Amino acid sequence: MHDHSGTLISLALTEDIGPGDVTSHYFIPENRRACAFIIVRKDGVVSGVELAARVFHTVDPELSVEILIPDGSKVSRGARLIRVEGSARSILTAERVALNFLQHLSGISSLTARYVDLIRGTNAQILDTRKTTPGYRLLEKKAVLDGGGTNHRMGLYDRAMVKDNHLAAEGGIAAIQEAISLLKSEKPEVKVELEADRIEQVKSFLKLEGVDYILLDNMSLEELREAVALRGLQQKPQLEASGGVTLETLREIAETGVDFVSVGALTHSAPALDIGLDFEAL
Repeated sequence: MHDHSGTLISLALTEDIGPGDVTSHYFIPENRRACAFIIVRKDGVVSGVELAARVFHTVDPELSVEILIPDGSKVSRGARLIRVEGSARSILTAERVALNFLQHLSGISSLTARYVDLIRGTNAQILDTRKTTPGYRLLEKKAVLDGGGTNHRMGLYDRAMVKDNHLAAEGGIAAIQEAISLLKSEKPEVKVELEADRIEQVKSFLKLEGVDYILLDNMSLEELREAVALRGLQQKPQLEASGGVTLETLREIAETGVDFVSVGALTHSAPALDIGLDFEAL
């Protein structure tokens, strides 16, 4: 995780600084010392604080960087997340990249927290998806956890998700059972999820062995309730509602009794949380 983060930090700094920060070089005296705080300008939940601190250290190991509020914290407008002291040039050079990570990841954790709050008291958990920014998946999925959500599969390797496109390519329910059995015998740690967009599919999937999850794709509230009733009291397979999930529809979907509701918007459409850097007199 940390090496991966280090690579992203180094890519971000390389594209921003290039051959050198000309503003700081020409307009800020080299020996000027400064103290600054990273401050939240809007209520939310923060993620990426440790990452932002690493950005300052990467730019200048001599900077004194203190984390005041950790990842996963609920914060109010005006909260101070990080205190940085040292070379004014270094602080200004690192500022934008540190804020870019923080604003983006805190946007995800803040949006996740809104979804999680809405389903409090139901049986359901909020799941993320693979609809992540390329290269940022580990960070964005951690931001979902910081916001109180739950991670779906990390990639194509840790859970088989058999969708209609996969089913169309192969013949019938017997072939699916054979494939599940083979997968489970060779990779017992991998979970199996089958996608259903009709109740008839749910009925046939419930007869199969080795199915861990059934994805209920774009089903009406009535169909979701029917799927929950069909499964009955057994704990498996767990049921995941997906598609058409918004802040407005979420509560009703969760109240049908499904185990999970997956929301692509958490990672692909979260607005950045407004966070800035303010200098203080030393």
